[in-house]
Amino acid sequence: MNRTGVLALAALGLLGLGVGARARGVGAPPALACGPDAVHLVDGVAHCGAGRAPSAAQRRVLGGKLDLNRVSEADLARVPGVGAPLARALVLRREQRGPFGDWSEVATVSGVGPTRLGALRAALELR
Repeated sequence: MNRTGVLALAALGLLGLGVGARARGVGAPPALACGPDAVHLVDGVAHCGAGRAPSAAQRRVLGGKLDLNRVSEADLARVPGVGAPLARALVLRREQRGPFGDWSEVATVSGVGPTRLGALRAALELR
């Protein structure tokens, strides 16, 4: 292939990347106008409004917080900074004494110090 052919292929490649970036919506506003709490799934596609609520993992991807008083031990263990041992301790405390009323109760669980409490508050909520 001659130099002109190589340059033509390179130009087409660059044009293709530009078109692809625009088609993917780079820099475009979010596709859904509702917040993470209002997102529901219909046939596996996220929509605002009625439908099946997203799983815990899907809520995290959508930027939503998980409810510490309802999340399963397995889903809690996947939250960054939690892990299996702390997830077990938090669920055990919840089962023994009922739902957490405020974050000071969470702070009494073994393994939860000020730093970890901050991480928990960033990823979880108490409803």
